[in-house]
Amino acid sequence: MRYVVLDTETTGLDPQQGHRIIEIGCVEIFNRRVTQRNFHTYLNPDRDSDPGALQVHGLTTEFLSDKPRFEDKVDEFLDFICGAQVIIHNAEFDIRFLNAELARLQRPPFRECCDGVVDSLLQARELHPGKRNSLDALCDRYDISNAHRVLHGALLDSELLAEVWLAMTRGQDSLVIELDDTAAGGTLDFGAFDPHVLPVTAPDPEELAAHLAYLEGLDKESKGATLWRRLEAPAEAA
Repeated sequence: MRYVVLDTETTGLDPQQGHRIIEIGCVEIFNRRVTQRNFHTYLNPDRDSDPGALQVHGLTTEFLSDKPRFEDKVDEFLDFICGAQVIIHNAEFDIRFLNAELARLQRPPFRECCDGVVDSLLQARELHPGKRNSLDALCDRYDISNAHRVLHGALLDSELLAEVWLAMTRGQDSLVIELDDTAAGGTLDFGAFDPHVLPVTAPDPEELAAHLAYLEGLDKESKGATLWRRLEAPAEAA
């Protein structure tokens, strides 16, 4: 399965008020591994950022003035996300802006350009109800270093979100074995299993004594209700 983790930075909060995308960052995940294949671009929005937005991302009008416009990068961007499920934190925010940019160019809506959208914020809320689920909070929860995240940045935030999403979904995927093309009927035949080939290491006296002492302690704590005592009872009686 191919995923693309995506984030944007914008000049403000509402594309209906003329705000634009100024940065897009994408990180590819393939077979649950970050591939180091990325898409990243700054964009000239032909307008200033709101003061509040500028404090978040720090991308000034002067810095963006010589950058390409969305129409210059749209084909490269759409090629990158084509066929992938796209992971976005608080997806509706970014999709509103992406749809507005695509509509200006008379392009189809964003969800028609990829193989589906996964909102990692909604997933996090289901896993951690009642807790903070911002990207910073999730980095802390999953022990992912974000010390270098002084300002928001689309590529940096996508890289962090990729690590968060892999940690957050660990154990949810079934074990997948890639089938050999020559396997008849799409199944693998490993042959008969011989348990005698498994190595057996016997405990030494000290290890055995420590094990028995540990079991004795558990038996005392449970007041004799441990299962192995009931299993041993018939043998001891005999």
